[in-house]
Amino acid sequence: MKRLADLTEAEVLALAIANEEEDARIYATYAMRLRGNYPASAAIFDGMAQEEQRHRTLLLEAYDRKFGKELPYITRADVRGFLKRHPLWLADDLRIDAVRRQVGVMELEAGQFYARAAEQAHDVDVRRLLGDLALIEQKHEALAERLTETHLTETARDQEKAVARRLYVLQIVQPALAGLIDGSISTLAPIFAAAFATHNSADAFLVGLAASLGAGISMGLTEALSDDGEITGRGKPWIRGIACGVMTAVGGLGHTLPYLIHDFWTATAVAAVVVVLELIAIAWIRWRYMETPFHSAIVQVVLGGVLVLLTGIFIGSS
Repeated sequence: MKRLADLTEAEVLALAIANEEEDARIYATYAMRLRGNYPASAAIFDGMAQEEQRHRTLLLEAYDRKFGKELPYITRADVRGFLKRHPLWLADDLRIDAVRRQVGVMELEAGQFYARAAEQAHDVDVRRLLGDLALIEQKHEALAERLTETHLTETARDQEKAVARRLYVLQIVQPALAGLIDGSISTLAPIFAAAFATHNSADAFLVGLAASLGAGISMGLTEALSDDGEITGRGKPWIRGIACGVMTAVGGLGHTLPYLIHDFWTATAVAAVVVVLELIAIAWIRWRYMETPFHSAIVQVVLGGVLVLLTGIFIGSS
């Protein structure tokens, strides 16, 4: 593995050609992956891929004039400390904001590479070309802005925001909400049954802890194993599983932790207040992300919660 400073001018140009080829393919891949959900942004990346191909052509012409037709094989991996590209384009769940951040870093790093390469070049024409490319890469932000103005109109931007929000709801909010509902409501019966059967805070806490953690593990596994996301587009199963499992456990632990209070009736009163807050939170999330009318969400959630709560109290008191 060589350092950039140890490369010959022929190797520097060959490395620059390989760099432009790879960046062009990365932009083209982003365009291909994003075209279905973000067509306007895909058009921007198509334009940037074409720009990288123009740079490649300039570099190939310069190499041909200086060194002939035979191009040495050298890649980014052959140069110590050279540009590294995190393979974001291989991610199953490609996020548009992450792509835009990576593209900005790619252009900045490419500009720095050409500036350093120009400094160590001795041939006047090669030095000029590399310096020009450094300036061009630095101006790519302006190019991206021009392409954005052309393709990413206000209507297209609104459409892409709507798509991004829909995917976020589908992949994160829905499994997390399902977990929160299950954890907050289904654990009410065993916790309050144990509480009213024993009138002992410690016993109620242990039952609540076991029910909450067990439900979290069960719901997490169920969500992760039920759908791999390939057909439904619901994203990575392990992310959905974690979101669902963690929120299930949180929902149950919310009204379990008050039973750390030694006095039974005080603990039960605090737990009841927490239950009310949990049900309001569930209703708010359904209103905020599922477009369910808030009063309808409150009625539905409270009705279900009250039925489960009364079931637990009745069984524990019998």
